[in-house]
Parts: sequence; structure tokens; C-alpha cells
Amino acid sequence: MEKILDIIEAIAHEKNISKENAIEAFKEALINTAKKLTTRESTFEALIDMDTRNYSIYKVITVVADNDKRLEELADSFMAISEAKEYDPEIELDDELRSEFILEDYGRTAAANLFRELEYHIQRRIEQDLFEKYRAMVGTVMIGTVNRIDENENTFVEIGELKGILSQRNRIKGEKFKRGDAIKALLRFVSIDPEFGMFLELTRTSPKFLEALMSKEVPEIEDGAVEIVSAARIPGERAKIALKSDQMNIDPIGAAVGVKGIRINAVSEELNNENIDCIEYSPIPEIFITRALSPAITQNIKIEVGKKALINITGDQKAKAIGKSGINIRLASMLTGYTIELKDVEGVTDRTGESSGNESTPEKTTDTTALADLFK
Repeated sequence: MEKILDIIEAIAHEKNISKENAIEAFKEALINTAKKLTTRESTFEALIDMDTRNYSIYKVITVVADNDKRLEELADSFMAISEAKEYDPEIELDDELRSEFILEDYGRTAAANLFRELEYHIQRRIEQDLFEKYRAMVGTVMIGTVNRIDENENTFVEIGELKGILSQRNRIKGEKFKRGDAIKALLRFVSIDPEFGMFLELTRTSPKFLEALMSKEVPEIEDGAVEIVSAARIPGERAKIALKSDQMNIDPIGAAVGVKGIRINAVSEELNNENIDCIEYSPIPEIFITRALSPAITQNIKIEVGKKALINITGDQKAKAIGKSGINIRLASMLTGYTIELKDVEGVTDRTGESSGNESTPEKTTDTTALADLFK
């Protein structure tokens, strides 16, 4: 077994894991093999000398007080101090006695056990590396190929070394996929399941997916010149996204929409033609909520305790504020974080946002005396 370290490094290269992880797996395999050949209660330590390319295994026994309960439960790992002093009168409590354990003395049994243990721990390291790799990618857009669709409408997607699962509830309503389709989805989290093993849970319905697509499509968002403050979606129907920019020369709405709507349309097509409203964020709640309720024009707004907004609105604008099946007011509430309550007021709101009711129209003046001084 002298050249086994060379084999370990070759395995690390083949399995695409770090040499350090492969060495740690080898140490664990040595310790577990030694325990299998002795007792599970024994304590072992494995040392690797990379200069000489050799390894050593030591059985470790800790010196404890004569009345320590561990002497009965773990007799192979602990020794009473009275007994230890028979070997070395200067020994003290918590000192450790080490004796080398020669694995080769156990022949083929040791080799077979070591092989199985090494295979197991290398596989665990591979899975751990994969888990950490994809966990760092949570919240990003993944691109994969549909492999199959089961009877529960779960869509299985091949992504790199792992499989992704796009469940029916995480799919936009009306979407249909078939085997071989290339799809984009947001990585929600990495899971380990007894049935599926390690897999990636994907979603196309999260507002974060909209934000990620916008970041990919709009360079100003990717660069940080434009910031996405919040987003709200009714997947497949409509979405609202609040944007802001601290740079005076950048219009966040214009940047997001693009020339002739090319940027926003590309995102909409990816979301099954979902309508996307871009709204300029304001730190003033009244202004932000008013913008979020567009295309409806409101009269005035009052912010109450508990993040509640009471809005006066004329009858002709109420339907616009609520939207089809209440979609507009729901999105506005999700986007701003406020509970929105509408209160009817009399009058009609014209295109300039001014309410007209029973008020009389002011008469136009024909007196030009105020301008006389300009022509002297």
C-alpha cells in the first residue's frame, strides 16, 4: 500500500475534487477501516506524510481519573491513571498514549475494507463539492434540457452534473414542455431527497426569476447603474417591477424598456408573454403607491398605521385601479408592501389627473393690462 497516495491523487484528478479533499477522505477511510478491524469504541488517528508519500495509523488512548464513567463505556479509548502510571510514573490526566496500528498485518481483509471505505468517502466528497458549488448559485438563472415529464407534470431538467426538477406549481400557467426543450429557470435551492438523491429545485414563477432575467437583459441593471427595488408577479399574466437609479443621466424606465421595447419584450417572451409594467421607485410612500396603481389616476392618499394606504379615487378610475380580477391592486400591494384600500369620491378624473364634478369652470380673462409694461 506504499503507493496508495499516488492513487489517491489520481482519483482526485479523475473525480474533479481537490487533492486536499481526497486526502481527508483517505484519512477517514483509514480510521473507519481500523475500527472495523478492532472495535467501534476505539479511537484512531491517521497521519499523512506527503514528503515520504507514507501514512501512519495510531491507536489513541486518553488517560482519565480512576472513577471516570467513560472507562466502562469506552474501555478501548480510555485508561485509568492508576493503570497508566504502571507504564510511566510521570504520566498525567488527559495525556494520550499512542501505539502504531499496522494495517498491512490484516492482509486482504484490511485491503477490501479500505477500498470500500475509500470509495464511500470519495463519493461523499464529490457530493459535498457539488452541493457547495450549486448552493453558491442559488438565485441565479439556470439553463438546461428537458429530460422527461412524469405523470405529476414534474419536468426533469438536465443541468450540468445534477438534475433539476421544475414542479407544476413552479411552472407558469399554460406552459408546456417536451423532451429536448431548452429552458431557463431560477435555482431556488439544492435538495437531497431519498428518492431523487441530490437535485436542484427550479422555478419560473418567482419574482426573483423576473429580476434575474431583467439583469441579464439590461446592462445597466447588471452594472448596478439601475437598481431593482422590488418586483411582483401574477405568473403568466402581469408583473410590476420598481426601478431606481442614483445617476442623474440615466432613466431607469427607459433603460429597462429599451429602444422600441426590445429589452422588456425579450423578458416578456421568456415569461410566456407576461405583461410587465416598469415603475420608477420613490422613497416617498404616497408617490410610490400612486405610481404602482397606474394606469389609474388617484385623487389623494393617506398612509395609516400598520402599512395601510387609504386612497380616494373617482368612480371612472376605480376599475383601472382594481384591474381585471383584482390583479392591478394586488400587484401594487405586493410591490409596495402596503395594504391598499380604495375609497370612492364624487367626480370624474380627466386625462390631466384633475377631478371634475359640480365645480364651475373658471372664466377666461380678456384683460391684457398686465402685459402692457412688456411692450413699452
